[in-house]
Amino acid sequence: MTSELLRKAMEVTVAATASGALVPLDTSLTHLIGERGCRFELRHLLSATPKHLRASGPKPNPFLPWDQRLEVDRIGESHVVILNKYPVQTSHMLLITQDWQPQTGWLSMEDWRSLAWIDATTTGLWFFNSGPDAGASQPHRHLQLLPRSEGERICARDDWFRCCAAGRTTPAQDLLLRSARVAAISSTLTGEMLQALYLALAEDLDLGHPSTDDCPRGAYNLLLTRQWMAMVRRRREGIRGFSVNALGFAGSLLSTEASDRQWIQRSGPEALLQAVVDTQS
Repeated sequence: MTSELLRKAMEVTVAATASGALVPLDTSLTHLIGERGCRFELRHLLSATPKHLRASGPKPNPFLPWDQRLEVDRIGESHVVILNKYPVQTSHMLLITQDWQPQTGWLSMEDWRSLAWIDATTTGLWFFNSGPDAGASQPHRHLQLLPRSEGERICARDDWFRCCAAGRTTPAQDLLLRSARVAAISSTLTGEMLQALYLALAEDLDLGHPSTDDCPRGAYNLLLTRQWMAMVRRRREGIRGFSVNALGFAGSLLSTEASDRQWIQRSGPEALLQAVVDTQS
């Protein structure tokens, strides 16, 4: 059954595409075989590179105010759901704060409560890029949702996350776990539960705590489903022309004309992920 929020997103998609407010990106899709047979998705950008992927200095804040033509719904008085202006997947939504909050700051209880309220009826893969070194393209607070229907695979590396959450692998067996933490979720998502889990993962990765640190001590990516939450500490945004955000760790990579696709074919997708994480923890 389609949720009311997803139904609205579909309606806004049609209208926003017709008006030119929504600019879907054209990509070609290939697959890379990673470790233990995991199939990564590699999408190559065929459209002109959108502004948010260009390194061209300061940019205006597109969320203050946000484009009303992309608005899907308001969540209380603190947040609003809008469509991603440059989607690769249909109904890619952003949960943004109505007032200015920095992407590099701690996620708040209001953020988590708004996310939980949405996820109660419209679920999928949530992700967050904490700043430029984690692949964030905008400085205004925004979490992202790729909706998934019941029974649909949440992401290409879902089995890896489930294995880590269950404790069936260790940093000695998988080097990426030196920079990542994954926790299992076995109850309904609530703001309070999500915030507690988020702060516990941050402390475990030596990113600090809001009680002692004004903002996290390093860049990180966050991924969330109804079954697990994962956090990855980052060292840099990309390498060899590849920009990596949270979706890279989910198994979805994007290449442009600047990307060294021969290198990733030779070295494998995990080599790209290893190159951008922070192993100090």
